[in-house]
Amino acid sequence: MTDVISVLLPTVDARIYPRGGLDVLSRVEVARLRDASSGGMHELLRRCALAVLTSGSASDDPRAARELYPDFDIEVLQQDRGIRIDLHNAPAMAFVDGEIIRGVAELLFAVVRDLAYTAIELMEEGPHDLTSSAGITNAVFGLLRNARVLYPSDPNLVVCWGGHSINRDEYMYTKQVGYELGLRGLDICTGCGPGAMKGPMKGATIAHAKQRRRRTRYIGITEPGIIAAESPNPIVNNLVIMPDIEKRLEAFVRMGHGIIVFPGGVGTAEEILYLLGILLREENAKLPFPLIFTGPTSSAPYFEQIDRFLRLTLGEAATSRYEIITGDCVAVAKSMVKGIRRVRDYRIAQKDSFFFNWALDVPLAFQQPFIPTHEAMAALNLHHGRAPHELAADLRRAFSGIVAGNVKEDGLRRIEQFGPFDIHGAPDMMESLDALLRAFVEQRRMKIAGEYRPCYRVVA
Repeated sequence: MTDVISVLLPTVDARIYPRGGLDVLSRVEVARLRDASSGGMHELLRRCALAVLTSGSASDDPRAARELYPDFDIEVLQQDRGIRIDLHNAPAMAFVDGEIIRGVAELLFAVVRDLAYTAIELMEEGPHDLTSSAGITNAVFGLLRNARVLYPSDPNLVVCWGGHSINRDEYMYTKQVGYELGLRGLDICTGCGPGAMKGPMKGATIAHAKQRRRRTRYIGITEPGIIAAESPNPIVNNLVIMPDIEKRLEAFVRMGHGIIVFPGGVGTAEEILYLLGILLREENAKLPFPLIFTGPTSSAPYFEQIDRFLRLTLGEAATSRYEIITGDCVAVAKSMVKGIRRVRDYRIAQKDSFFFNWALDVPLAFQQPFIPTHEAMAALNLHHGRAPHELAADLRRAFSGIVAGNVKEDGLRRIEQFGPFDIHGAPDMMESLDALLRAFVEQRRMKIAGEYRPCYRVVA
């Protein structure tokens, strides 16, 4: 599989021939991936590939890997019998005795596959209408199908959301919940990074082994702006790179049969607001979608604060769409199994597929990419009197902007150049938002290591 050309620790030059799922690319796809000029995808490919080759990294600085391996490069070459990937000055940690670790190789192939698909299928003149809600949903479906992660089997996929920076007790709790889910035959999908994204997968692997389940799925869904800050954890066996955060979020809610939320920071709050904003729409009122907030007993105050914020902003109706269970992993797993059974019955009655939730109504406001410039952040309408789903859409954008300012390279550059984002809104809403964000900082949920400097200012 790997022909090692030279080894100069801590880097390796290697030649890899992909097997299965990425046997061929068109000449146009290869040209786009190799093109380093304006509009090309070479730098994006290089950044994502380096993140995968440093899989398991504990850093959440998107520039760290590039500074450690400044001479790393990747080439995708077309041959008569398929394609070849050449790695130059690749991290030696991805190799054992001169051979690339098989799981790392699979993730690397996934990077090439998804970026090639995006380069052709999701360009402006491509086959998908990215200006319409239906067109964007079809694009999400196409990318997931191309990644071969859609299986027409009984519903059993649980999406787990939560922070990359969590304490030891919270991490061990996510493992135990994953274990209880795995014992009950459930597969795991997360954002693919460390912390609450790794723990459930790790717990489920043990349970799946005990139950002798051979076909198991540990799906990691990410996007180019965040993969460098949250390298895939080593347990992910199906990696999907969506082109932006909005399509990533839609992939989660279309694929997942239920969602569990562990303690986290602004990214987790963004995910909660995205899902609740959709579920609060009248079109989705009867749609079963199990949503559980959970953590160890010590995390109860965290969820109480989240709950207060959601009640203030989205209203009491939002509380009917989720349940909070703390300190009881078995209860979480049993409740999720029960909820997924309702999902199965509903899909059968509605003649909807098990592998992709077509019935879920996702409006265009939740699908259009949000570019968190200082002007866009300041213009968000965070005031009372709006429909809950409309307010949720703008609140989601506010948290998305903070995520960008925290860990995405483009966002970091904007903050360095222009200073913190200003977030304006109703006084009581801003007071609650400020308290929530301060708690995230105090609990070290914003950054894994080092002192956190806020990339935002809350203005009443």
